[in-house]
Amino acid sequence: MHQTFRRLFDAAKQVRPTISSVADLARALNQSEQTINNWAYRGNGVSKQGRLLAQRELGISATWIDDGQGQMLSSADPGNTNIRPADIGMRRVPLISSVQAGQMTEAVNPFPPGVAFEYLLTDLQLSEHAFALEIEGQSMEPEFKEGDRIIVDPGLQAQPGDFVVAKNGREEATFKKYRPRGIGAGGREVFELVPLNTDYPTINSEHEPARIIGVMVEHRRYRRR
Repeated sequence: MHQTFRRLFDAAKQVRPTISSVADLARALNQSEQTINNWAYRGNGVSKQGRLLAQRELGISATWIDDGQGQMLSSADPGNTNIRPADIGMRRVPLISSVQAGQMTEAVNPFPPGVAFEYLLTDLQLSEHAFALEIEGQSMEPEFKEGDRIIVDPGLQAQPGDFVVAKNGREEATFKKYRPRGIGAGGREVFELVPLNTDYPTINSEHEPARIIGVMVEHRRYRRR
């Protein structure tokens, strides 16, 4: 049995006495029994994602599971607190400009390596060409402030009410709420790109060039004094 799994299993039984078997641990972590058994007897033991799950769900330190050093619990009393350690980002998402996003000729057209200003870390399961943008202007206030950042997945199909990044007639990316309007002349889908700030105009794809690039999957709001 791998040492990381032995540490996890023994600690789980201490912090949650109802756990007494692999099946119990699997239910507590919302994983299959096969996954838990793989941690015990195959590969490198408990995966990084598994350690983070144990930290989030049971309060057992992910680093302690990995090396047995330091405190076993990530907080003094994980069951009686309204905060918990944040998940560690495992996926790097490039932060690009609205111009770079507008240069994507297709929804899943990759941008060249090295074009990012910086990278954001996320634990979301995203398609290969996901990217991040920084909000510019005031058209999406009050929900989205200038300087907030969003993560966008080009691999998702926009649904009514989604927030999307679209390519406009100026070959730049714009961020708006998606509202389908049926099928127009020539059999093409007609949609509107709706600002949340009513002082700004709605874009109608039947009247102005517009193409959906991707769907927002994460919003990072930064509070300023």
